[in-house]
Amino acid sequence: MASRGQETSTQESQGTKVLDSQGRAREHQTRLMVTLGLTLTIFLVEVIGAIITGSLALLVDCAHMLTDVAVLTASTITAILMRRKPDKERTWGWARLEPITAGLGALILMAVGVYALVEAVLRLVGISGDEVQSVGMLLGFGVLGLVFNVISVFVLSGQHKDNMNMRAAFLETMNDALGSFTVVVSAVVIMTTGWHGFDAVAGAIIALLIVPRAFILMKNAVKVLLEETPDGLDLDEVRKHMKSVDHVIDVHDVHASTVATGMPILTAHVVVEPGLSMAQGAEILHQLHTCLTNHFSVSIPHTTFQLEPKGFSSSQKEKIHR
Repeated sequence: MASRGQETSTQESQGTKVLDSQGRAREHQTRLMVTLGLTLTIFLVEVIGAIITGSLALLVDCAHMLTDVAVLTASTITAILMRRKPDKERTWGWARLEPITAGLGALILMAVGVYALVEAVLRLVGISGDEVQSVGMLLGFGVLGLVFNVISVFVLSGQHKDNMNMRAAFLETMNDALGSFTVVVSAVVIMTTGWHGFDAVAGAIIALLIVPRAFILMKNAVKVLLEETPDGLDLDEVRKHMKSVDHVIDVHDVHASTVATGMPILTAHVVVEPGLSMAQGAEILHQLHTCLTNHFSVSIPHTTFQLEPKGFSSSQKEKIHR
């Protein structure tokens, strides 16, 4: 807990952090917009390439990149809207758009992955699919996609550890680069060996890269939508630490969740000694907020505490709620 002697320096430090976070938010937005532009461009180019060459590997990579465009769009929109003040109709703004879009993107990814695996098997046994029409063009489209994706990786690499939103976008571009590299390898193998079946193998490899990521993406989206406790936050430790504050007797009804990436929240009922003054209550709230913001590995700046004097009964709560 911060002492009174440290309060002024703490406030100055927090003011500096706010200014710094605003600058980083602007830079995040810029980097995400650049990456989104690059990804959308190469997606359109690969769609044309898949139509011309008939390559399964390139087609699967197109579907992969379409999902990435959706996820990057959600990340960019979130970065933009996070800088806007909430209003009375949307108290959290559009932050919930992120897990919803991520969940839908994960469903699409799973469908694409399953389709690619089935189609790869059918092509390998000769039931469906034709040979790649232009291996040279396939190689060209693959190299072009790889170059664009590597640029995107470098654009995001400087700040990919800042928050989960940036980390997710960085992983998207890394997976895109791996997909484009697989397309290049497919073209080279076909050119050197003449075995067009490797295109189906490459498509299956890309699908195998997609499916695990889709499950992880879905899992993270569901955790947010189900309002599960943020990873790395032990509510038992939180309750124990809150109870160590002066005049606090007990803590109950503790709820922690995540509105969107980088937006954890916590609410709790705090039982305090009876007869406390307003100034003492304010000091308790200050210490609890400082505790949740600075003490744990997961910083929770948005907290709501209900102070209850000892002996405050459930019937009294019901009367208040009425």
